[in-house]
Amino acid sequence: MPEISSKISSYEIHNGTLREPIPKNLLGNAVLDRMGDFEAGSYQSFVLTYTAGRFGIDDSGSIRVVFRFATDQTNPQFDDPKAPGFTEIFASNNAVLEARFDPKGNIRPWDRTLQIKVVKGFMKEGDTITVRFGVTDHGGAGMRLQTFCESKYEFRVLVDPIATYNFQTLPAQPAISIVPGAPKTWVAVVPSTITTGEPFSLKIKAEDTWGNPTNKASMRFIAKSNWPIENLPEFIEFNAGDFSTEIGGLITTRTGPLEILLCAKDGSLVASSNPTIVSDTPAFKSYWGDLHGQSDETLGTNSATDYFAFGRDLAFLDACAHQGNDFQMTDTFWKDLNRVTSHFNQDGRYVTLPGYEWSGNTALGGDRNVYFPVEGRTMRRSSHALIEDQSDLDTDCHTAGDLFEAFADNKEWDVICFAHCGGRYADITKAHDGRFEKSVEVHSAWGTFEWIVEDAFKNGYRVGIIGNSDGHKGRPGASYPGAGWFGAVGGLTCFLMSELTRSSLIDCINARHHYATTGGPSGRMRLEVSMSFDEPATHCLDDPLLKKNYKTKQCSEAMMGDIVLLSEGAAHLKVSVEAAAPVCTIDIFNGVDHLECYRPYAESDLGDRITVLWEGAEYRGRFRAVSWDGSAFFDEATTASVVPVNFFNRDKKIDMRSGSELSWQSVTTGNFAGFTAKLKDSKSGSITLKTPLINESVKLIDIGYEGKVLDASDILPRRIQMFRLPDKNPHKSVTIKRKLEPQMGKDNPFYVRITLEDGTQAWSSPIYILREIEN
Repeated sequence: MPEISSKISSYEIHNGTLREPIPKNLLGNAVLDRMGDFEAGSYQSFVLTYTAGRFGIDDSGSIRVVFRFATDQTNPQFDDPKAPGFTEIFASNNAVLEARFDPKGNIRPWDRTLQIKVVKGFMKEGDTITVRFGVTDHGGAGMRLQTFCESKYEFRVLVDPIATYNFQTLPAQPAISIVPGAPKTWVAVVPSTITTGEPFSLKIKAEDTWGNPTNKASMRFIAKSNWPIENLPEFIEFNAGDFSTEIGGLITTRTGPLEILLCAKDGSLVASSNPTIVSDTPAFKSYWGDLHGQSDETLGTNSATDYFAFGRDLAFLDACAHQGNDFQMTDTFWKDLNRVTSHFNQDGRYVTLPGYEWSGNTALGGDRNVYFPVEGRTMRRSSHALIEDQSDLDTDCHTAGDLFEAFADNKEWDVICFAHCGGRYADITKAHDGRFEKSVEVHSAWGTFEWIVEDAFKNGYRVGIIGNSDGHKGRPGASYPGAGWFGAVGGLTCFLMSELTRSSLIDCINARHHYATTGGPSGRMRLEVSMSFDEPATHCLDDPLLKKNYKTKQCSEAMMGDIVLLSEGAAHLKVSVEAAAPVCTIDIFNGVDHLECYRPYAESDLGDRITVLWEGAEYRGRFRAVSWDGSAFFDEATTASVVPVNFFNRDKKIDMRSGSELSWQSVTTGNFAGFTAKLKDSKSGSITLKTPLINESVKLIDIGYEGKVLDASDILPRRIQMFRLPDKNPHKSVTIKRKLEPQMGKDNPFYVRITLEDGTQAWSSPIYILREIEN
């Protein structure tokens, strides 16, 4: 297994210069009173003791206890002894200490900072500073640990002994290991496309309450399927100590939708496999990927080797890539990372792409994901902000435009880029080059960003739509938000390819033959979008905007991502969805124009279920979260049951205060959340909603098939929508056909958005229909 040999943390940064650390005996040391394994998301208490070294700490000197960016643990606080995270600090020599917590108080990735300053007195060698994290003496719950696993979780201590504000890292750091908890849910995964007569595998795992795969599960399953499968055992043993199990060599000779059920010994359903179709000769197979995330060599968690192993073995991905911030990636780590991607890349099993995140500020173009078809290529950074070696500054590209130009100047035509919305969101109106930038990222753990798709259409770009996690928790392909301020589950992309190879993946991305989903339990929905034509049509194998001598072929049909010249006649759209949860809506778009919202049930089917969804973002940048903490009150109707929608953070829940009142805590970051309530007397009286943005009453009788929208939009959409559902919605498999008339004088990017009842969404890459091609 490749080893990662370089981490920036072995050096100290002062005024932009990295310096070797001071010897241990001069700085002192720090220890924890408790070591070992601790459950993710559990409440704990720790005592950290720092003992001053030969230098001591001068008057106004400080120590810092810092934690990584990604952690979602309880922040230290000093004001409420009965609340979680209460922290006490004292010095052995009675020096007066001043403590404060600053989430951006140190250099990334160790930016979450508890700073303790000596304000009266000083510390000599052997004196101690004691920090009690998660004090429970006064009734507090303790310190809630981060909700995701980490093999070495440091309480990293830095010291400024001379009071120069030049903090030095202790050579040895106190650390614990954060491990998964008891099983909460089970996951069963099969390929989304299966060929008759060819072997396939069933993969199974258990997840704890925070979505961590856990080895604390033990179960004997009864395996059932909707038709006989060769080599599927009657019983499947999942043993304690295992993180996953795989049943290989399964074969079926029957075609159609296949379902495998895992049942307990009493016959109750424990898990069902994701939707899959068995075909004799599928033209394309569905392969699932997450091409965007980080490890602890940059801003994430656990090593790059752990990262790729998780994606393959615990998220059951077919394709994966790593995207470290370029200004933090040393040349040594870049070489190490290339060795890791090469090691894990295995055609037919698991495909990786070498790459990095070009992390320029938004004013310079914003984040871009960069991928190469082979290892060993040049990393063209946005800057060397956290890199000691300055010898290759000449390869830096300070703007996204410079980056694209450098690729072109060096004839690197095989580079692939995506526009990404993280902290530094991509501004594709400022810079875009379709020769390299093939897709825009509509969804990640940061939220949902339909505005970037609309930006592309408004500017005439022909791009695909991608979904990734941009996960920082070491869980590519299964990136849950935990208890932090990330507002969504990480996304997935389904790549439609003839085979699982690196070259096929690159061809697929270049052809935009893929669709994005919001991930999560229902994230592996099957989506087919195609068009047929009454009149002769021409499939443009290259984008005519980018190549003068583009290749073409005659066609009568097209799939998502295709560019088609159709001089006259109608286009017949066909959309097929197979999902694990009922389909709520299918929205059809022509670019920024919304053509139709289709619901698979009739108005006469409506019953007593009311759905209330809030959605939106404050603005495009990093602090986009909208608070929707609020309540709903029914003045005459009463709630028989309530089902939360997109409540991923276990700390933020919906509570039924009574039969007529609900309350909740919720944030959105461009995505949506809410609830579906089954009501008694569902058309009597009103519902009153109280949130920070919207306070309004609506008569229940007015909430019907089309629904009601309460709008508080500002820079971006912020709104609440309410609509009525059937008492039972059986429509997990839906196919619709529509006749569309492409417009003259413009691109017609026809695409669909699928929304399921449980809040999962998917977006197809557009089929671009052109009436004419401009010279």
